[in-house]
Amino acid sequence: MSGGGLLVYSDSNPPKRTLTADGQETKKKKVVVLGSGWGGYSFLSYLNNPNYDVQVVSPRNFFLFTPLLPSVTNGTVEARSIVEPIRGLMRKKGFEYTEAECVKIDASNKKILCRSKDASKDAKEFNMDYDILVVAVGAKPNTFNTPGVEENAHFLKEAEDALKIRQSVINSFERASLPDLTEEERKKILHFVVVGGGPTGVEFSAELHDFLVEDVAKIYPKVQEFTRITLLEAGDHILNMFDKRITAFAEEKFQRDGIDLKTKNMVVGVTADEISTKEIATGKIVSEPYGMVVWSTGIGIRPVIKEFMHQIGQGQRRVLATDEWLRVEGCDSVYALGDTATINQRRVMEDIAAIFSKADKGETGTLNKKEFKSVVKDICQRYPQVELYLKKKKLRNIANLLKSANGDDTKVNIETFKQALSEVDTQMKNLPATAQVASQQGKYLAKCFNKMEKCEKKPEGPLRFRGEGRHRFQPFRYRHFGSFAPDWVSIGHSSQWLWYSVYASKLVSWRTRSLVVSDWVRRFIFGRDSSSI
Repeated sequence: MSGGGLLVYSDSNPPKRTLTADGQETKKKKVVVLGSGWGGYSFLSYLNNPNYDVQVVSPRNFFLFTPLLPSVTNGTVEARSIVEPIRGLMRKKGFEYTEAECVKIDASNKKILCRSKDASKDAKEFNMDYDILVVAVGAKPNTFNTPGVEENAHFLKEAEDALKIRQSVINSFERASLPDLTEEERKKILHFVVVGGGPTGVEFSAELHDFLVEDVAKIYPKVQEFTRITLLEAGDHILNMFDKRITAFAEEKFQRDGIDLKTKNMVVGVTADEISTKEIATGKIVSEPYGMVVWSTGIGIRPVIKEFMHQIGQGQRRVLATDEWLRVEGCDSVYALGDTATINQRRVMEDIAAIFSKADKGETGTLNKKEFKSVVKDICQRYPQVELYLKKKKLRNIANLLKSANGDDTKVNIETFKQALSEVDTQMKNLPATAQVASQQGKYLAKCFNKMEKCEKKPEGPLRFRGEGRHRFQPFRYRHFGSFAPDWVSIGHSSQWLWYSVYASKLVSWRTRSLVVSDWVRRFIFGRDSSSI
């Protein structure tokens, strides 16, 4: 107060505080979550620790159930039916949400730079502090720098993409129905090209075929004969990540349905009228006209993550690397989930000497049965490739593996130990970029955060072979619960509705379940909506 004036300072965003068991006030740690996709939404859904002040930043104020995106492209379900508004979860959990995009991560100062979701020049930029950052921004489509793809092809990653494809498909049939067009012009307009033989490309091709057979024949009978679907895949087969029986069945089914499947064909360019491909076996380049191209060849890194990787010394990698606890390597306070990152699984052979030394408590240079048993569980927990190797070799446990290398001897030296585990690291594999992986990672990380204080005092993870004590938590372990099969894999309507029930059970709320089921019933009774909106 000075000269009769009163100066009042107010912090518009003061740090939230909570009380400890003895009544002392303590500042909450601020957790900032980037993204509202599978990883981020799963993390937020399972996080229940009152000691965190949670702030969500995402340009998309909803969660999108991506497995049903191909169904949106042909009107089987509506886009609004497969989205869940994020603010409902925020209100329920007491979290805060800001609709903005993170454009820079400053890990050294624990700040992020954000830009409001405003396409005009008036878009606001602001900084946000964090104590812990959870990065779950997903990935962008990967064009492999193929000329013309960005300008002329459709992608299928977001709800907006599916709606654009749906409108483009309908517009193609309307244009092909105009009078005075030649047959060649109609064939060009109704030539739909799908690039990429992964799950998204295959399922979109199947959904488009169903639309042609079940609806176009009735709505556009005069132009149906000119339609053609071509699926291009650079590899030897489609659906390479699935069981060979599924791959063979899908390829055979596409041939029966008249879908033109071309494997070992790589796209080298896309113009407004033609798509050019190179036959990998011969190197021959072929160009042909098309009406619409859908590009689904994999994922690429977002610019904000690419810049962050250069900042922390990961600039030579193709994707952000984390440890087995989903913590970004080189940044103790930053975690990454889903398509944004990959787990840099540690090799057993890198730590083999440290493992042996930790077990050899008597420093005798050999391990007896008791010493060996003391580290077996920790080895399997710390290195998941050990379990995979045992399954491949049809061995019950690691003791059987050691016995096969050591005969009937009761003691093991370092060389025998190395020999027994020498091939284990061959089973190391990167996790697939799927919704199932991201969802499990979000749930895992939330559970770690929920028991953070407890595990700080009493760690529950495996032994630290290169240090003292134990790790706080068990490493993340992905459990594959099977893969969704598209409608067309089923035989008959009864099994098709069985698959529908699987999809419905995986939706995140009763609201989306009821909307999707009502869309399926509507389609079954009235057919698909062919309007261009």
